[in-house]
Amino acid sequence: MHELSIMSSVVDTVRERVPDATVTCVRMEIGKLSGVLVDSVLFCFDVVVAGTNLEGASLDISSPPGRARCRACGSSFDLDDLIFLCSCGSADVQVLSGRELRITSVEVA
Repeated sequence: MHELSIMSSVVDTVRERVPDATVTCVRMEIGKLSGVLVDSVLFCFDVVVAGTNLEGASLDISSPPGRARCRACGSSFDLDDLIFLCSCGSADVQVLSGRELRITSVEVA
């Protein structure tokens, strides 16, 4: 379960940035194509924050959809899964969004 190590890193990063503050909310972007399971992240967050200045904080996650541009025909299209195939039949696509995995903001009391 790589989500546990991801959330450990997220909590470590937040604690390094605001070591003495009580954190009330962490906001993240986890793209639909990132390979990270949001339900697992939510579970792991509650486990990892126990006994830290993040205990009791909420975790708000936005999940940007996958988006790509075909290099063959130039069209842009949504990606719902990890099969990167344009309607023209080309697999030569550039992923524009959906792979995000980042902390976007932290609220403190």
